[in-house]
Amino acid sequence: MIRRYRLRKLWAPTAGFAKAVGALVLGLVAFFLGLGLSFRTIIYPILKWANDQTSRAVGGIVAPENVDTAKWAAGGALLLLGFLLVVRAVQFTLRHILETLNPGTQSGRLDVYVRRQQLSQGPRIVAIGGGTGLSTLLRGLKHHTSNITAIVTVTDDGGSSGKLIKDKGMIPPGDIRNCMVALADAETSMTGLFQHRFKNDSGSLSGHSMGNLLIAALVDQAKGDFEKAIEIASDVLAIRGRVVPSTLFHVSLRAELEDGREICGETAIVQAGGHIRKLHLEPRECKPTKEALEAIRTADLVVIGPGSVFTSIIPNLLVEGIVKALEDSRAQKVYICNVMTQPGESDSFSASQHVSAILANVTGHPFDIVLLNNAMPTTDALKKYLESDQHFVEADIDRVRALGFRAIQGNFMSESDFVRHNPMKLAARLISLIE
Repeated sequence: MIRRYRLRKLWAPTAGFAKAVGALVLGLVAFFLGLGLSFRTIIYPILKWANDQTSRAVGGIVAPENVDTAKWAAGGALLLLGFLLVVRAVQFTLRHILETLNPGTQSGRLDVYVRRQQLSQGPRIVAIGGGTGLSTLLRGLKHHTSNITAIVTVTDDGGSSGKLIKDKGMIPPGDIRNCMVALADAETSMTGLFQHRFKNDSGSLSGHSMGNLLIAALVDQAKGDFEKAIEIASDVLAIRGRVVPSTLFHVSLRAELEDGREICGETAIVQAGGHIRKLHLEPRECKPTKEALEAIRTADLVVIGPGSVFTSIIPNLLVEGIVKALEDSRAQKVYICNVMTQPGESDSFSASQHVSAILANVTGHPFDIVLLNNAMPTTDALKKYLESDQHFVEADIDRVRALGFRAIQGNFMSESDFVRHNPMKLAARLISLIE
């Protein structure tokens, strides 16, 4: 698998030129065969006539003993001039084509081309999750490859997504929209439009995300085909990779709490305030999308998380067939543990408790490696998060290893207004697992 990826990376700049090279070779062979067959009857008489005319013209200008030298100098100059004109013409042609196809490409065209070719031949990576954690990861991965498939949970029932579920009976688009924006190669104005959220005083539009409404409109135009709508939206944003829902079934979460309560709905589960013992999808027989299964089957690397363990990670793994596909895949499979706990879900959880929660809810072995952050946030940041009942996730690496997993630790943290994973550090470490 790794050798295959390295070979693709080596030949990346020539990818997609097989037909063109074949046609060029056949054309050159035909040209030289024709040149050989017609040289004595067509080419040679023309060259002899040109030589005679040149000799006569040069002979009228320079002394007879200098004619050969003058002809040699004139011939060399004409060859050089002709070569430069051909190269310049090709440059002008390619530049015109590129500017016509992409008016925003004004400089570094060769660098842009080579970079995109390299990305197109990068490793095939599957990222599974939801929420802000998955979109953070995707922002880093897209700088290493465009062969990314984001498999996104569809259990969100709050905010704009919840309203669209109720009003239109559609798959919740919120997490999918965030992932598309994270992978976007479009202008900032377009991604900003997709992420724009209407204020609470906007009447019936209050709380809605513009991107969610655009996806809803595309679903209508596609006659209810949610996958087609996502494909069109992805083209608009020029994303590097693709985003697919883990299932097209209308599913909801049901949690069994340790105090005996059963709570239905993602938002209600988070707000319930109890420890989750077991999580289920309703209906339980929901099938995964074909695109998700195929992406896992052909992946070089599968990444699960980061994200809320009960509402972003486990729901994807509960979709029938996903864990089996992960177990059958030859790819390296990595779970990225959160940096901070989630209130109402993973209160005071250590890294090993995150892993144990996944194993307690799924049947099988969905990953082999656990990626842990061991960098500590500042004291001020920890105090700020403590006010929201959030804690730093302890990287108890020995307990993770005792559960049977390979543990990788490092500084993968970014601290600004929020403490979260640094997308570039995270992506670089993941790519190093392949390279």
